[in-house]
Amino acid sequence: MKKYAVLIATALICACAPAKKEVNVNLTGYPPAFRAGYVDGCESSKRASGQTRDDDRFKHDTQYASGWRDGYDICTKRKK
Repeated sequence: MKKYAVLIATALICACAPAKKEVNVNLTGYPPAFRAGYVDGCESSKRASGQTRDDDRFKHDTQYASGWRDGYDICTKRKK
């Protein structure tokens, strides 16, 4: 019985977790910082109410910044 209670509790906790942002691009082989930037940049291009960006990381992490710019530019072009 405890086994099922733990399983149900885990399912409920996972259901409350925020949805993972996804992009429709294969980013395999890119560094994690670039991928994170790409996803944030792409999300920013979809929002009318501001950017999704870690400003401190954007200033200090060139891979994140490069990914953010690429994600923003590519996803903006796809919307048109």
